[in-house]
Amino acid sequence: MITRLTLSELQRIKQWLVAHREEHPVEYNLWDAVLTVWLIGWLGWLPALTLDMEWLFPFCFAAMLSPSLYVGWRERADAAHRLRCDWLGRHG
Repeated sequence: MITRLTLSELQRIKQWLVAHREEHPVEYNLWDAVLTVWLIGWLGWLPALTLDMEWLFPFCFAAMLSPSLYVGWRERADAAHRLRCDWLGRHG
C-alpha cells in the first residue's frame, strides 16, 4: 500500500529525525537515503528523456515513490508491533 505524503509531512518526519538523531542514528541515515533516492528519481526524468533511455523510467518512478513506500512499510510494522516508529506521531 502506498501512503500519500505531502511535503509538510516529509519535513515533519525529517525534523523529528534530526531532533532525535542521537537516539536513532540508523533511522536518521536511512531516511536520508530514502530522500536521496526520491530526489534522484525526480531529477532522473530529464536526462532519461534527453538521452532516450526509456528503460530508466520505471526506476525513476519507483524512486519517486520511495518515501511513500518506506512510510507505508513502517506504518504496517508499527501497527503489527514489530518495529516502533515514534516519528509517526502516535506515541506521544
